[in-house]
Amino acid sequence: MTNSTTLAEFVLLGFSDVLELRASHTMLFLLIYLATLTGNLLIVTVTTFDQGLHTPMYFFLRNLSILDMCYISVTVPKACVVFLMDNGVISIAGCAAQIFLVLVFALTELLFLTVMARDRYVAICLPLHYPAIMSPRVCVQMTLASILSAVVYSGFHTGNTFRLSFCQSNVVHQFFCDIPSLLKLSCSDTFSNEIAIFVSAVVTGGSCFAFITVSYIHIFSKVLRFPVKDRGKAFSTCIPHILVMTVFVSSATAVYLKPTSSSFTIQDMITSVFYSIVPPFLNPIIYSFRNKQIMHGVKKIMRTFYLGRR
Repeated sequence: MTNSTTLAEFVLLGFSDVLELRASHTMLFLLIYLATLTGNLLIVTVTTFDQGLHTPMYFFLRNLSILDMCYISVTVPKACVVFLMDNGVISIAGCAAQIFLVLVFALTELLFLTVMARDRYVAICLPLHYPAIMSPRVCVQMTLASILSAVVYSGFHTGNTFRLSFCQSNVVHQFFCDIPSLLKLSCSDTFSNEIAIFVSAVVTGGSCFAFITVSYIHIFSKVLRFPVKDRGKAFSTCIPHILVMTVFVSSATAVYLKPTSSSFTIQDMITSVFYSIVPPFLNPIIYSFRNKQIMHGVKKIMRTFYLGRR
């Protein structure tokens, strides 16, 4: 890697050079980070220890929460250092690791959301076949396949990025290392990289989005035949999923499918927040804290902990 570049390190940037604003950004990111860890850790704890939540739906939700804690931990701690200490220096290896992990967790999140759409489709449209189609073995296989696919995808794009030469500025106009920002700094021909990103993003993201869309078309057509009193529960599990998916896919698309140019805008950094930080923060809120079974599990664990201490 060091042979392919004349740079020894990159420099990440914050949203502002003003000390007061940097302190505010640090506090905001830190609060979001702590809230995300707390919410997702609570979900993992409840879905692990409550035997009534050992179902495919909560299996994927538990894995999604673990993933979200890892995902946000890749970018936010370093970003807080960049904001507060005004020290954005990151080594070439550290930058490569950050890109690799962000891509792994982002794609795994997308695939998990797709698998969760399949789970909702089978549960609502094929309830009699649900135990067979979504058996524990199948759930584990889909989880491992999602992770393995993300690792291969991320490894390819990370390696393809760092084969380039970076002999211009080492200032990355972003609060974490990402491929679009690095392509703007390369003095190599990046056309093949842009084509590879575009094709893989369209194929992967488009396939997942199309699968989810078709799944929810079938789900909603089925739900509309339910009695009015039964529609609320079905919609309450589906609409949050659509909301998360829309925010995640639209923001990632805006960053990775935007034509590469030499210009840097604050809008690019803000857009990156919506696919790297917002989904892990929102998932516990819209998936679980509105879920009566999760809240019942939380109360049960808190009651057990309280009685145990007495």
